[in-house]
This record gives sequence, structure tokens and C-alpha cells, in this order.
Amino acid sequence: MLLLLGLCLALPLCAGSLEEAGTWGDTSEQVGLRVPRQVRLLQRLKTKPLMTEFSVKSTIISRYAFTTVSCRMLNRASKDQEVTFQMQIPAAAFITNFTMLIGNQVYQGEITERDEKPGGQVKEKRNKTAEDNGEKGTEMFRASVVLPSKDKAAFFLSYEELLQRRLGKYEHVVSVRPQQLVGRLTVEVNVLERSGIAELEVLRLQNSRRKGSGSGEDDSGPPPSTVIHHNETFAHVVFKPSVVQQAKIAQNGILGDFIVRYDVSREQSIGDIQVLNGYFVHYFAPRDLPPLPKNVVFVLDSSASMVGAKLRQTKDALFTILHDLRPQDHFNIIGFSNRIKVWKDHLVSVTPNNVRDGKVYIHHMSPSGGTDINGALQTGIALLHDSVAPHDLEDRSVSLIVFLTDGKPTVGETHTPKILNNTREAARGRVCIFTVGIGDDVDFRLLEKLSLENCGFTRHVHEDEDAGAQLIGFYDEIRTPLLSDIRVDYPPDAVEQVTRTLFPNYFNGSEIIVAGKLADRAKDRLHVEVTASNSKKFVVLKKDVPVEPRWGGSGGPGGPGPQGGGQEDPNPLERLWSYLTLKELQSSWLQSDQEQERDRLRRKAQALAVAGRFLTPFTSMKLRPAPQAHTPEATYGLAGMSAAMGPEMVMQSLQGTHLQPGNSTAAGAGGGRPAAVAPFQAKVTCFKFLFYNFYKLGSSHRGVTVNGELIGAPAPPHGHKKQRTYFHAITILVNKPQRSYLEITPSRVIVDGGDRQVLPCNQSTVVGSRGLEVSVSANANVTVTVQGTVAFVILFHLYKKPAPYQRNHLGFYIANGQGLSGNCHGLLGQFLNQEARLTEEAAGLSKNPTNPPVPEAGGRSKAILMVKGHQVPVVWKQRKIYNGEEQVDCWFAGNNAANLIDGEYKDYLAAHPFDSETTFGPGAPRGL
Repeated sequence: MLLLLGLCLALPLCAGSLEEAGTWGDTSEQVGLRVPRQVRLLQRLKTKPLMTEFSVKSTIISRYAFTTVSCRMLNRASKDQEVTFQMQIPAAAFITNFTMLIGNQVYQGEITERDEKPGGQVKEKRNKTAEDNGEKGTEMFRASVVLPSKDKAAFFLSYEELLQRRLGKYEHVVSVRPQQLVGRLTVEVNVLERSGIAELEVLRLQNSRRKGSGSGEDDSGPPPSTVIHHNETFAHVVFKPSVVQQAKIAQNGILGDFIVRYDVSREQSIGDIQVLNGYFVHYFAPRDLPPLPKNVVFVLDSSASMVGAKLRQTKDALFTILHDLRPQDHFNIIGFSNRIKVWKDHLVSVTPNNVRDGKVYIHHMSPSGGTDINGALQTGIALLHDSVAPHDLEDRSVSLIVFLTDGKPTVGETHTPKILNNTREAARGRVCIFTVGIGDDVDFRLLEKLSLENCGFTRHVHEDEDAGAQLIGFYDEIRTPLLSDIRVDYPPDAVEQVTRTLFPNYFNGSEIIVAGKLADRAKDRLHVEVTASNSKKFVVLKKDVPVEPRWGGSGGPGGPGPQGGGQEDPNPLERLWSYLTLKELQSSWLQSDQEQERDRLRRKAQALAVAGRFLTPFTSMKLRPAPQAHTPEATYGLAGMSAAMGPEMVMQSLQGTHLQPGNSTAAGAGGGRPAAVAPFQAKVTCFKFLFYNFYKLGSSHRGVTVNGELIGAPAPPHGHKKQRTYFHAITILVNKPQRSYLEITPSRVIVDGGDRQVLPCNQSTVVGSRGLEVSVSANANVTVTVQGTVAFVILFHLYKKPAPYQRNHLGFYIANGQGLSGNCHGLLGQFLNQEARLTEEAAGLSKNPTNPPVPEAGGRSKAILMVKGHQVPVVWKQRKIYNGEEQVDCWFAGNNAANLIDGEYKDYLAAHPFDSETTFGPGAPRGL
């Protein structure tokens, strides 16, 4: 199978390009034959890969969004064909997983460390940035595969992002651009906000993100077929257009951006502090404060490249911005090309005459010459320093530079590190620089670093008809500073690994977010202190907040929020902390010019990103065939991935895999399958029980007990077997870190860890709490993971029309026994760490344990198995195992496993489904 994973490609995919490439051939014998255009179009449409499903599901928990995209495609052509999956994702998002299902083969993405490139540069191969794919604030993920004729493919992409508050609103944007009309198209967004949801709205589909932040006609009214349900703290939004409705929007399948916009309810206090399982997050967004005066210098590029619409639209936007200045503000204007032209030699107050004169000065700017970025910045910073300090414009004011350019430095100092160093030394942390890159030729990296190093941010304005509105929207974000010199403090002994706590400015409509870990979970309160300056006084806010888990919701990525059953794993606040920490490490790495410090930051970011499965500039993603699910690493990885990707992502994970002897412990059903399988290096020993009851399969002093219930059924007609046995129920008792009970049957899973949950087996879901995760894949399997070191897989064996001798039943597998103790016991547990060997009495058998023996005339080979000091007569057979389709070589121990197990089978009868007492082992009888 040829796999082309284009993680670094961002070239726009033209609809039909793949199909057109496949229609060209040798036309030497067809000269003069002209195929009508309509026929050629129909031919292309007929062979174009068909997208049968495109769905996006987002769950937003306390501003942190988990999104999973699934896409299914069919190659209708009579030959192999390349199919492409592509998805625009927000530039601030981190990809957390990517999985492909090609036919019956699963390919999973693995996040690994990226090697450092020569010169200390880390190359970000994941995607190109906004300026390369034509959409502001997005990146393009693209993957291509060659799909056999008539075959199917499924793509699953997961990413996470922290929503940023701008102009008083959060926006969650989902790109709906499947490139064709889709039979099943769904976008589902769930919002869970403990503090309450305010002003929820769904905007009209927008075909471009190049919009200003102000409201307009495109900002009203949800798209057709949108259904919205919400209460005080939870919202459920579904967009599910039919093919006809899609065609009315865009016949090419490029519907646009589906945008959910909302804010949260706030109290006039120190902010909203949420705590969950040892992590906390602090949201601080005060309002109704008097604005701080601004000292602002507008630095405008007037080089020759600005000729035409760019300069005209920039001038129009500045006219509007000047009118918006407040009377207490001060301003100045600089135009630069290869020469620096200053309007006034000092900052002037905002008066009608000064605003009029400033507009006249801007109006008469004409484009010419090169681009002296370094000189313009030095002049603007000097103006602010000279004007603010001597004349003491305001004791508590904010000094800003708004810097607009469309190009790269071509005059004066052109070396980027030198420009950055000069600017940093001149600003000295007292001037914040906000940069705007106009058009596609701008040096966006330089502008980004200029802003990062000087307490500002950057925006990319595209050169189109609404560039002026984009500029005004950018200015609106910084037009009203409310606080300066903000400091957030917590007791040093109460918290650890806290994200950034110092902020130069707070602008109205934005939000300050701090996250960290609680150093001492035993404390029931956390002291929080916020200090800042506003226009009239020095502000100090203090409060002791409770730290018990009062975060009011459940649910997780791929989960339905409060409708779910108490899912707390993964911890949304932990994911948010990891996300913020990675962003800050990335920013610090970008700013640092010390090689040793950059290397330290890179290694720290790599470790956190790999542990959290984040695709960053410091990590890479490798696509591999799905590992065999019986291995401990593979099964635990799938269980963990289910939480990050959503349950549908792993429904096929255990299908088509192979179980090799000696790598897993299993208990299957009777009736052609062994009732229990014990691994001994390269040998597998099977045994069967013909009595119906609960049996103790495994018990560990580390806190895990597994019991199984056998049921019977009549023997098949005309067969040599007398009766058949099946596992009807598996019960699991987990004592650490808290007592939890699980009962699994072919129809339902009951999880009781304090709150009883009943999960139907025909629906995929993931629930978990405090180290215990239960992942149900509909009608396929259940994966139970305990503390990340123990993983059980229970397969469902279901019959559509069962014969009288068939029963729906279970197969039990210990996929990861790392966390089980060395002296665990039970029918299966006693064999976990045991060795076995065939004695020399196995005459005529191969001594190579990897080669199956040659059956005797009766179809059976006999031997003596040495295990745990016992000599056990065994017979070589082949038995179906794991998924009922895989055959393994098995040494079969009959007579209800006499001599193979400690004691006899009656010693393993359980008094009740959750019986944890055992008759054998050190200190027996003992519980957990």
C-alpha cells in the first residue's frame, strides 16, 4: 500500500485535479475526435473519489476545544486512484492524532521528537502558516493515499485549541470545505461552561476568514438546518445540511467556516478559578473600569510596494482610527520608506484640529523608495520615550506603536537578528509594539518576533476588498486598555509549574489566563492576589478560593459534555495547562538568541509535547500500520488514544490484528474456543471448564481482581463435544486509587465508582475517573485501563441469528500486565510470570518451540508440559482465539486443567461476582 502523508504540504488542492490527471493518456490515435465538454465533465465526476461522510465534532470545556474530524471516501473508479483528505485547522491549534483506515488496515499517527537541525533551527514540517494557504489564522493539514479500485478509506484527525477572547467574545471556527457535496455532512459543537454561557450565536457561513471584527450582515443568522439547544451552562449545536441545502450554498462543496460565538457570565471579582484533579486554571477578565490613556505612534509603510489599493485602504482605516481616539490620548504619525518622515517632533493631544491635521498628513503620503523597518521603529520608540518621560503625559498611561508594513527590510539595517536586538534594547519593556503585515510578501516571522519580544501581538491582513475593515478590527482589540502592569500571585508552596503570571497590559474584551498544578492537594483553599494599575489608582484584589474539585461538568474530547457519564480523563484543565505551557515554551524559544537556552527550551517542549501527544514545531508525526493490539504497548496506546480522539476512532483497532503465542493472556469462550489460555514464552496452553459458575480469573495485591461467569449451551448436532461453555459476564474490582466495580456483559457495561453508569455495548463511548478508563467500541470490544499500567480487552462475540448451541459471549485478554504484581493469582493470573517447557518425552516432536509439531495419525500430538513443578499431559491442537478468526497452536490440557493449575477448579469458584479472596499465594487467604 503506497501511503503519502503530506503533513507539510499547504498548496491548495484544486477540485478535480486528481481526476483530470488520471484522464490523460495517449491521444495520438484520437486526433480530430473532440469529446463534448459535458461528456468530459460527466466522466470526471464519475471517476472522482466519492466522499460518503464528512463530520466534525467539537467539545468545548471551559474555553478549551477538542475537535475530531472524520471523513470517509470511496474509489469508484476501475483502477487505483489517489484520494486526498485535507482540513483547514486554526493556526493556534495543536494536532493530537491522525488515523487512517484503508480497507481493513489501520494506520495510526505517532508523535515523536523531532531532531534538531543544523544551526539550532527546528523546522516546522507540519503545515505552512496562514500566508501560504490563503486563509488568515489557519493551517492546512493534508494526507493522500493511493486507494485500490472500489475500496474505501476513512480519515480521522483530532486537534485541540484554547479559544482566545477578542472583543468580548470567543469564536470556535470549523472549516467545512469537503470539496464536493456529501451525502452525510455533520458539524456538532458542544459547549460546557461552568460559569454560565452568555450571548451564544451561530454566524452565517463565511467563505473567508478575512473579516473585520465588527459585526455586519455576515455575522447574523445561522446557516440552514442548524439546530441550537442550550441552557445556562451547556449548549448543543448541530449543522446537518442535506445535499440540496449544500448545493444551494456552494455546488463545489466549499461551504465555508461554521462559527459558534459566545461569551461566559462573569462576576466583578478576582476572576473565575477552576480546579480539577490537581490542576487549576484562572480566568481574569475585569470590565467596567475607566480606560487608561494611550500614547500611540502610528508607523506606516509608504514604500513603493504599497502603491494602489494597499495604501489607499490603509489610509482609510487610519482615518477611522484617528476619529476613535479618546480626548485623554496622545498620538503621532510616522511614514517610512527609505526615508523616515515624522509628522510632529512630539506626541500631540487628541483635539479636533490635531485629528484633522493628522488625516491631511496621511492623505498626502505617496508610495516611493525602499523599506527601512529598523529606522522607523527606532524613531517611533524615541518619540515615545522623549515625549512621555519629560512631559509626564500621564503617570498611568500605556505606550504603544502600531506598525504597518507590506514587505521586508530593504534599506538601512536589513539583518533580522540585529533589527530585533536594536528594537528590544530601545523599547526596554516600556513600549509595546503591535504589528500588522499587509499582503502576501510581508516578512511575517520578523513582525511576529517584534511583537512577541515587545509585549504586543501581530495580525496578518490580506490584500482584498475588506482590508480596511480588518485593520479597524485589529485596532479595536487594543483601543481600550483597562489595566497595566498586571501581576497574578499564588503562595509559592501551594502551586507549581505555573504559566505566565506577569502581563504588561489588559485590553477590554480580552482575557488573562493562568494555569498550573496544585503542590498540596490536601489544602482546601488557594490564596490568589492580583495587582495592577488603572487610570486612577493602584489596584489590589485578594481572595481565598476553595480548591475542592468544583469544576461543574463532565465529558471529554469526543464526549457529549454533561450528557456523558462523569468522564474526567483526560483532565481538560491538565490539557489546557499543557497547551499553555507549550505555547509559552515555543514563544520563549523563538525569542531566545542563546544557543544553550534554546536547546533547553526545545528539549523541555519536546518532552511535554510527546507525553501529551501534541504535534508542535519540536515534534513530528509518523504514520505506521496499527500495532498488534495484544501487545501491552499497543493496547494501552489505543486505550489512551480513545480519550484523545473519541470512541469512533478505535472501533476497528482490534480487528484484523494477530495474536502471537506468549505475548498475551486470554480467556475466551468455549464451543470451539478455549475457555482459558495461559502464555509460557513461545508456548500456549489451553484448558476448558464444563461447569457453570463465577470463576476467579486473576487477583493482584496491587488492587485489581477479575472474575468471570461461565454459562452453558447444548452441544452442536452430530459433533463429538458434549456441551459448550461461554463467558457471559466479566467483573472487575479496582481498589486503587478508589474502589470501583465493573460488570461487562455482551449487552451492557456497568461502571460504579460512586456514580453508577450503565453503558450500552452498541454505542461507542469513553468514561473514566481517577486513573480508571473504560472505552467501549460499539459491538466490538471494551478496553479497561487502570493507572496506565494494566489494560484488559474484552471482546464481544455476537450472533445475528444464533443457533441453539450458540450464545452471545465474551473473550477476555490481559493486554498489559505491567502493573500487576509478580505473585498475582487466579485461573489466569497464576501463569503471568511463569516459564514452561516440553520434556524430552515429547517424542517425535520438533524441539524448536517456534515450529508447530507434526500431528500423529490420530491428528493429535502428545507431550508432557513442565510448569510450576507440575508435569502435565498435553495434546497439540489448533484453536481459534482473540477475534474468533485467528488460529494459534495450542497445547491443550484436559480434565478441567488438573495438575496444571494450583489446586482444582473448585478452589477458584467465586462466592459472588466481586469476590476478591484467594486460596493460594503468599498470605492466603487474602483480598485486595
